Amino acid sequence: MIGFMTRLRTWLLIAALSALLVAIGFLLGGSYIYLFLGLAVAMNFFSYFFSDKLALASSRARPISQAQAPELYADIRELTQRAGLPMPRVYMTPAQQPNAFATGRNPSHAAVAVTQGLVQLMPREQVKGVLAHELSHVKNHDILVSSIAAMIGTVITWLSYMFMFFGGDDNNSPLGGIGSLAALIVGPLAATLLQLGISRQREYLADASGARLLGRAAPLADALESLERAGQSIPMQVNPATESLYIANPLSARGMSKLFSTHPPIEERVRRLRAMDAEHAIG
Repeated sequence: MIGFMTRLRTWLLIAALSALLVAIGFLLGGSYIYLFLGLAVAMNFFSYFFSDKLALASSRARPISQAQAPELYADIRELTQRAGLPMPRVYMTPAQQPNAFATGRNPSHAAVAVTQGLVQLMPREQVKGVLAHELSHVKNHDILVSSIAAMIGTVITWLSYMFMFFGGDDNNSPLGGIGSLAALIVGPLAATLLQLGISRQREYLADASGARLLGRAAPLADALESLERAGQSIPMQVNPATESLYIANPLSARGMSKLFSTHPPIEERVRRLRAMDAEHAIG
């Protein structure tokens, strides 16, 4: 049931983001609507097969071998065996901020990327908690939606800013310059809200699934607290449209920006995880 609902949300998000692209074309007027319709079709095809490669390339991730990271491989192999998953491809990014993400279109084509800071700065038990969370994304079949949403969100933002400078065809556009301005403002905002609507729930689900995969929630709860502290002291440069891929928001979110974060508050995630252990202890 969880797998079916996740796949349903995936296709609903793809349809919504595709419709947003077409709507931007309509606002710009003229032949742009046909251009953006074709772009939506091409992007869905490209996103399905290549969004993981784009996500890995944008984070400067490189494949890492078992000889280079034997403990990392051992923990991933143990967790995948427990979860009944195939072994994913393993990557490492040069970022010093502890963090990680999973990507790919399905469990057979999955990749897990960890930052250099994660394996260097955090205890192995907490790293294992992070891995359990990311592998739960794989098991729950929601790595595709996050990868596609990140890619399409990036393109919508880029196109909106591009048309701020070049504008639409005012002679044919029903809204002229107002349409271009609306595309600039509404496009990126709508893309963010669409990602936000799904990303927060999938993070809660992956936390709970990761805790069950570990057999207890404490390692993941401790890891989330460590990630939050590190995120406040160690900056990380990422495309804002790809932040939803990571287990913890790699960008500093303060004040009003928290309202538009694709991640739920760390405090709430930790509270739910601690409650899982408490319920198990009581039971």
